Amino acid sequence: MPRPPLDALIDDLYYLEGAPPYARLTLPPMPAALLIVNLGAPFHIRAGTDIETAEYADGCVITTPTRAFEFGYPLPTRSVGVHFKPWGPAPFLPMPAAELRDRPVTVEQVWGRSAIAELRERLAAADGPHEMLTLLEDELMRRLRETAGLGLVRHTSSVIAATSGAVAIGDLSVAAGVSSTHLAQRFKQLIGVTPKRLARTYRFAATVFAIDPAGPIDWGDLAGGAGYFDQAHFGHEFRAFTGLTPTRYVEVRRRFLREHPGHAMDGWPLPAD
Repeated sequence: MPRPPLDALIDDLYYLEGAPPYARLTLPPMPAALLIVNLGAPFHIRAGTDIETAEYADGCVITTPTRAFEFGYPLPTRSVGVHFKPWGPAPFLPMPAAELRDRPVTVEQVWGRSAIAELRERLAAADGPHEMLTLLEDELMRRLRETAGLGLVRHTSSVIAATSGAVAIGDLSVAAGVSSTHLAQRFKQLIGVTPKRLARTYRFAATVFAIDPAGPIDWGDLAGGAGYFDQAHFGHEFRAFTGLTPTRYVEVRRRFLREHPGHAMDGWPLPAD
C-alpha cells in the first residue's frame, strides 16, 4: 500500500516474478487502471477489437478499459506495477485519459524515453523487491501534480464504487451540483469513460467476484441481487465484458483453479488459449 497522498489514487504497488500460468491471458474490463514497468523480455497485448498484438518492451499504461484485452507475458516474467483506482492515473498523464481508452501505450509514450530508461536501470539494480517498490513509489510521488476536477471525479466515483454501480447517475450530478454534461466530460477527461460506463463496470466486477466457481451457482439469484433486469440482461452484459456466456466463464475459471491452484493471478485473468 502506498503512503499518502498516493493512497487516494492507488490500490497497491506490486512486484511480479516467475512463470505465467498461461502463455496468453484474457483480462475482462475492470474498474481500475494499470501501469507496468517491465524488467524482462517484452510482453504482448491485443487490445479491444485489434486483430494483431503489439509488443511492449518497457511496460505499459492501461486506463479503465471498456473491452477485454489479451495479455501475453514472457517466460519468465519480471516487473513492478501499479494497480490504480479508476481516477488514479490522471495526475501522471500528459494527455486526457479518453485518448488512451482501450489503447494501451508504452510507459515511454507517457513519461518519455530517457525517464523510463533511467527508472528501469535503477529498478534492475535495486536490492530486492521492497527497494524496487520504494523506488517506484518515490517516482510516483515526484511526478504527482495537481489535476483540475479530480476531487469531483474521485468523490463521485467513490459513491459509484460504494454502491457497486447501483446508483442513479442523474442523482450523482445533482448531488455534486454540476450538470450531467459537465460530470461526463470530467469523467472522460480523467478516467476515460462516462459515469454510466464506470457504474456498469463496477456492477459487473462485483457480480463476478460474488461467484464461487467451486460451488453451485444460482444464476437467477445472482443476476437479481446485482440489479440486472433479468437473466437475459445479465447474460448480455457477461458476453459484452468477457466474450463468454456465464456458464462458459465458470468453466474457464474452474480450469484455472484446477490447473493452477493458489496462483497469484487467479481471480480475474482467464486463460485465452
